Amino acid sequence: MSESQATAVYNATSSPPRPPVIQMLGIVKRFPGVLANDHADFEVLEGEIHALLGENGAGKSTLMNILAGLYRQDAGMILLRGKPVTFSSPRDAIQAGIGMVHQHFMLVPSQTVTENILLGLDEPRFLLRLSEFDRKVAEVSERFGLKVDPRAKVWQLSVGEQQRVEILKMLYRGAEILIMDEPTAVLAPQEIEGLFTTLRAMAAEGKTIIFISHKLQEVMAIADRVTVLRKGKVTASGVPARGMSRAELARLMVGRDVLFHLEKEAKTPGEVVLSVQDVYAENDKGLPALRGLSLEVRSGEIVGLAGVAGNGQRELSQVITGLRKCLKGQVWLSGELVSNKPVQFGIQRGLAYIPEDRHQVGSAPNLSITDNVIMKSYNKEPIAHGWMIDMTAATRFAEDLKEAYEIMAPTVRTPARLLSGGNLQRVILAREISGKPRLILAVQPTRGLDVGAIEGVQRLLLAQRAAGAAVLLISEELEELISLSDRIYVIYEGQIMGQVTDGNIEKIGLMMTGTPLSQIETGD
Repeated sequence: MSESQATAVYNATSSPPRPPVIQMLGIVKRFPGVLANDHADFEVLEGEIHALLGENGAGKSTLMNILAGLYRQDAGMILLRGKPVTFSSPRDAIQAGIGMVHQHFMLVPSQTVTENILLGLDEPRFLLRLSEFDRKVAEVSERFGLKVDPRAKVWQLSVGEQQRVEILKMLYRGAEILIMDEPTAVLAPQEIEGLFTTLRAMAAEGKTIIFISHKLQEVMAIADRVTVLRKGKVTASGVPARGMSRAELARLMVGRDVLFHLEKEAKTPGEVVLSVQDVYAENDKGLPALRGLSLEVRSGEIVGLAGVAGNGQRELSQVITGLRKCLKGQVWLSGELVSNKPVQFGIQRGLAYIPEDRHQVGSAPNLSITDNVIMKSYNKEPIAHGWMIDMTAATRFAEDLKEAYEIMAPTVRTPARLLSGGNLQRVILAREISGKPRLILAVQPTRGLDVGAIEGVQRLLLAQRAAGAAVLLISEELEELISLSDRIYVIYEGQIMGQVTDGNIEKIGLMMTGTPLSQIETGD
């Protein structure tokens, strides 16, 4: 069946008898050089969990920002329970019962949970009876299973708990329709399951959930129906999630078949490029994070590092790059000692770094694509011209990378902050890989990306392996690690539990919970 035939079949599926609560008809939204929504139709039924699926930059968030009152559409109309509505601000939307939980939380860290929830409300007006409002917040929290201490400061909370606060803010304001923008992008697997339990409980109470995502497995697990956007247009509308395959959804998202498992050529690794020897380091709180960790990566191989988040992965990447002090032990890159050396020292010796936080660490959001891609080459010819930067050469360099890495942006003058997550990651990859690195340190390189972008990143890493680079891949996606890695180390509480070469999930799982490989193999 062709894509157009499949779309027609999906769009023709009969709707459940529940009435539509939201209808967005012919929505058009333009930004300079970009048509974000192209006559998009979107319908949500009362009391359902409806997934809005699409690639990075497909127009999902734009469409929902219009519904939440953050943007005004250029054309089209919105019906709320059959009546036309116009929102000039998020306050208008929330008064109509529509609230949005954004991917990047909007909380004040120094305030308590209750204080954050009350911010911007008309009540209390003069006298703040905090204990009374703590009780009200606790009641809403208990009702929906959103466990959080109303008196805790936001900075003391985990990422998952902060998300609960954002949801509580909307529920406390009376939201009946809740828009969740990429809600699982920053959550651990355990937190994701807790969120899904909460969303199902809310839907059971009659709340309507719009779930923006590009994670196919999660959409199939949580959604009643799915609408798919591609390049601003709807390619499937109100598809029942049950019975849809991951391959079918991926094809509707990206317009082609997507390979979920890439084949890699057999290759004999070369000399040791990265050698981490008995390294100790502390975390930001001054507590032990790495405790005698050792590993090595050779040229022409991808070595994975598996582990539950918070077991020292972040600290290890920062020690290797020179961003964190190594208290004991050594890090060698191509035979040279790089531990406790300036960051530039490793860069000059062929270290490429793809950080976990692409917004705050991997890029300068307010600078252009050109400025971001020349950060490692601004002082080299042909971009450097004496003490000056040759902007003509820099622009040409950026345009070449934009084309080669398929970065979707109007021009190379576009600020990085205006790019989708997938396109921003392509900018970072273009900058790092164009320098022909000896070692690529990739930390969560596909987190928050859609299936098409994930395949692209994985192909780039495999191409670098084929070109002879050493790749250390730190990821929480076991499927990705097993698919790409030649060897996998497992880290637990700052120590290596062992390594596997056969991708044995049972062994990896046991090591991730603290059982050394030696005990697993001997059965102790």
